[in-house]
Amino acid sequence: MNIWNWEPTLLLGLALQAVGYLACVGPLRRWFPGATPVSSARIQVFLLGTLTLFLALVSPLDVLGDDYLLSAHMVQHLLLTLVAPPLLLLGTPRWLFRPLLRIPLALPIGRVLTNPLVAFALFNITFDLWHLPSLYEATLHQLDLHILEHLMFIATATLTWWPIFSPLDELPAIPIPLQFLYLFLQTLPPTVLGALIAFSGTILYPTYARTPRIWGITPQVDQQLGGLIMWIPGGLVFFIVLSVIFLRWISREEYEPASEGLRG
Repeated sequence: MNIWNWEPTLLLGLALQAVGYLACVGPLRRWFPGATPVSSARIQVFLLGTLTLFLALVSPLDVLGDDYLLSAHMVQHLLLTLVAPPLLLLGTPRWLFRPLLRIPLALPIGRVLTNPLVAFALFNITFDLWHLPSLYEATLHQLDLHILEHLMFIATATLTWWPIFSPLDELPAIPIPLQFLYLFLQTLPPTVLGALIAFSGTILYPTYARTPRIWGITPQVDQQLGGLIMWIPGGLVFFIVLSVIFLRWISREEYEPASEGLRG
C-alpha cells in the first residue's frame, strides 16, 4: 500500500512555490522595485512553511486522515491553517507582494479581505462549515471537493493571520493591543467546535466507523482525540503567538523609556 500522496500536480505546486520564492529573493530580486536582501532566517522560515504543507498533504498523514483516523485529519487541518500560513507570511519580504497591488482593484479588495473582522469571520465560518458531517463526509469521497476544502482552508487561514503578520505596509497589521484581543477571540471557535466533536455521543463521520482499525483505536476514541486536538492545540497556537507578541511588546515598552532617560 502506498502511504505517500505522490499526486503530480500537488508536488509540482509545492516545488514551484519553493523554487519561485528562491528565484525571486535571489537572482530575480533586482526586478522588484525597492527590493532589499532577504536574510537566511527569513528564507528558512518560508521554506519551513512549504515543508509544513508537504508534511500535511504528501506525507502518510494525508492517507491516515483520509482513510483511517479522524484524529490524523485534525492534525492535518491544524498544519494547513495554524502552522503553514503564518510561516509563509513571516518568510515573505514586503517588496515581494507589492507588485500585486498594481492589479486593478487589488488594494481596495485587499483592504476588505484583510480587515480583522472580515478575516476572522471568513476563516472560522469556512473552517466550521467544512466540519459539518454532511460536507466532511463528502470531502472524503470526492477528490475535487477535498482539494477545494484544503484550498479554502489555506486561503482563509492566510487572511486570518494577516492582521498579525502582514508583509505589506499598504495592508498593515493591526495595533498590538488589538492583536491581543484578536488572538484571544481566535481561540474560541476551535475550542467550541473541538468540544462538540470530543463530547459527541454519536459517531459524527460514519466513514471512520467503517474503516479498518489501526493501533487499536476505536472510532469513538478516535473522534474524542480529534476533538481534543482541535480544541487544545488549536487554541494553544493562538495563545503562544499572543504570549510572544506580549513579551516583545513589554520588552520594547521597558527599553524605550530607559533609552529616553539616558538621552535626557
